Amino acid sequence: MSAEDRGKRLPPGQTPIKRLLRWGIDHPGIVSRLPEVDLKNWTLTVDGEVEKRMKLGWEEFLRLPMVVSVSDFHCVEGWSVLGCRWEGVRFREIVNLVQPKESARFVVFECLDGYSTSLALGDLMGDDVVLAYMLDGKPLEPSLGFPVRLVVPDKYAYKSALWVSRITFSAEKALGYWEKRGYSDTADVWKNDRFAR
Repeated sequence: MSAEDRGKRLPPGQTPIKRLLRWGIDHPGIVSRLPEVDLKNWTLTVDGEVEKRMKLGWEEFLRLPMVVSVSDFHCVEGWSVLGCRWEGVRFREIVNLVQPKESARFVVFECLDGYSTSLALGDLMGDDVVLAYMLDGKPLEPSLGFPVRLVVPDKYAYKSALWVSRITFSAEKALGYWEKRGYSDTADVWKNDRFAR
């Protein structure tokens, strides 16, 4: 489906909502409280099947090229928030820096709350896939993944990991928190691909 067609309608089974109705942390069984983040100590580690491993502090991360990406955000529960204006670093920028090896076919995201998810590397190369630190002109709220969250608009939101702290390039697929509990690993919003078959 083309980007133009996607802009004309919602994915199957989705209903638009206003931001504040259900917009925020909804991770039952994962966290009992939000991670506490001290930006002086926060780091983003990138490792695995790459030529150049790296560890970025907050100031180093902010020096990476910033982009603005407007996209819709779709929860597997059936609600969507339309027209989110994310600011952050294109995931492709990280790829360019670390230079994945030929063996790197998947990427695992680990988060400060113990959550994890993974995606095929090819699913992360679009212009709208970002490591976001701002939403609608404001820094991310703690409940929305402060300081950095992944945004993958064509996937259900459980693939858009909050509080990202480690990115590992891998030759092997690794199922994440929800994928191990019966949710689809591909999570394609346009195919209504919610549950594992």
